[in-house]
Amino acid sequence: MAYQRRQFLKISAALGSGLVLTSVSNQLIGCSPSRHMDISKNFGLQLWTIREDMARDPRGTLTQVASFGYKQVEGFEGPKGIFWGMKNTEFKKLMDDLGMSFIASHCDINKDFDRKAAEAAEIGMKYLICPYLGPQKSIDDFKRFAATFNERGATCKKNGIRFGYHNHDYGFIPLQGQMPQHILMDNTDKDLVDFEMDIYWVVTAGQDPMAWFNQYPDRFRLGHVKDRRKGATAADRDASVVLGTGSIDFKKLLADAQKKGLRYFIVEQELYEGTTPIEAARADAAYMKGLS
Repeated sequence: MAYQRRQFLKISAALGSGLVLTSVSNQLIGCSPSRHMDISKNFGLQLWTIREDMARDPRGTLTQVASFGYKQVEGFEGPKGIFWGMKNTEFKKLMDDLGMSFIASHCDINKDFDRKAAEAAEIGMKYLICPYLGPQKSIDDFKRFAATFNERGATCKKNGIRFGYHNHDYGFIPLQGQMPQHILMDNTDKDLVDFEMDIYWVVTAGQDPMAWFNQYPDRFRLGHVKDRRKGATAADRDASVVLGTGSIDFKKLLADAQKKGLRYFIVEQELYEGTTPIEAARADAAYMKGLS
């Protein structure tokens, strides 16, 4: 499943090879980081977790998601677009009716980005996010991506929303003696570009997530809460499990990360091992309700 996602993201990235990706500003999200938020009442779900259910029945699936206790949703751009074949305002009404907020979406940032930013802003979304760049041959490639992020961030800021980038493990693996993630963070304007830390991929790369939160306070505003199977080796990249059954101590990590500016806690799971995606989403929600 995780492999399939990488293939999907590679296709999306290929639509705009020559990527020039950019970023956004802090102002509409709340300028200062919350020092303590009750995570148990403020957590979201990345819809990639339940993509097959969403493809069959988006309204019914989102109704189930709301019943599990999710208050926020982060989307992705699939064959039916960001809004699952609905108008942006129609999707917003569905979210309102279910008591949830559509806070962000991963999307192809190289196609119709001005339109996407305007539609997202119209319904009160907070972010549009670049989901994937892929491993590169040169560190200069990441410098070019940083420049593009600044451009996309400016577009988002103009519309009153923000731009972000979601990492995978390749950003935390040295390339030509430098860390790609450092290049992206050091060469983007903090007033335009935020980052979504996929904690699973940071751990998979052998890095300490908290060290990055400490080094870049208030840059990682969103986090993917995705657990990694106990005993998984460094070579085992696809080892996603139900929250609380894996090796990552999210209770401590998320509490500490809040102090460094993390504001959105978004569940994602990519492998299910004996359960279904929708039941995994239910179990993940039960875990998140135990955090404070």
